[in-house]
Amino acid sequence: MPQVIGVPRESFAGEKRVATVPEVVEKLIKLGFKVAVQSGAGDAMGHISVSRGADAIIVAPASADFLAKLAHGNADDLLSTLCVARECPLFVAPAMNRQMWANAATQRNIAQLASDGVAILGPDTGELACKENGEGRMLEPEQLFDSLIASRQPKVLSGKRVLLTAGPTFEAIDPVRGITNSSSGKMGFALAQAAAEAGAEVTVIAGPSALATPAGVTRIDITSAAQMADAVLSRVDRHEVFIGVAAVADYTPEVTHEQKLKKSKDALTLTLKPTLDILATVAARANPPFCVGFAAESHDVERFAEEKRKRKKLPLLIANRAQDALGNDANEVTLLDDAGAHPLPRMDKLALARRLVTEIARRLARA
Repeated sequence: MPQVIGVPRESFAGEKRVATVPEVVEKLIKLGFKVAVQSGAGDAMGHISVSRGADAIIVAPASADFLAKLAHGNADDLLSTLCVARECPLFVAPAMNRQMWANAATQRNIAQLASDGVAILGPDTGELACKENGEGRMLEPEQLFDSLIASRQPKVLSGKRVLLTAGPTFEAIDPVRGITNSSSGKMGFALAQAAAEAGAEVTVIAGPSALATPAGVTRIDITSAAQMADAVLSRVDRHEVFIGVAAVADYTPEVTHEQKLKKSKDALTLTLKPTLDILATVAARANPPFCVGFAAESHDVERFAEEKRKRKKLPLLIANRAQDALGNDANEVTLLDDAGAHPLPRMDKLALARRLVTEIARRLARA
């Protein structure tokens, strides 16, 4: 069972009170992790013994003073001694005033810790404990938890560059109306996160979406199918993997009106023209990256998806039922390649994304 050490910061402030277990520790316990909460009492060698067998140590919040102490190898209390004597990965979540964070000495210490292999989580930007606003706010427990889980993912795409698309596109009819679809972008962003966790350098080209950008991922926002095509084709040659997850519009208005169309009693006819097939265009290049496509079908899913895969000459295509996938937090897919169909059970999209990254890495190694 994975084990994590949680050390309440109140234990090292010299105050005689019972420390509250941090929220991130509570969540780890609920999800089945074995968490050791060390207060400093008991075993005289606790600073050594408590870290043995642990998979990680998280210090949250990590003050400027503690970061300086850690960067210079000082070990004069339980927490600093525990960190220096560890055999497992160490994570620190900086939390301090914005000017303290920006201070040159703090930045030197952060650079030294990163060079020493310590994982720096944050900080975020927002309201600080001193009531000022700026960079220095500790990441939320959910973010710390996600970072811990991400660190444990196998680095199967280490050194690879992955370009992917996510979300819908919006094809303008006039300044206020357009053609779009119900794609949320969740699958694409989950895959971007999973690929980054697996060690890849990831760029996501995203249609209109309010989803947060995963840590370590470069995001390029676009609106229309044409803009997405331009963004992909200008960058794809620098990548080993291209994953077309976005629900790109198949058609766009032939004419985009500069002024809002006024309602009338007459029927309105729109003339649509096909958009560029981005995935097929990339796959047809002289030296294409490893191309992965998605197919959302309403019926006869495998048949239509396999026809699409062969038509576009893709080594791998992920097929799913549109009604089950679009906008939902979970999905059930079938992988289609030259060896046949490989169904996967229904799971949440991040878990699915991690599984897909493993499948992609396996096939990429054989390509």
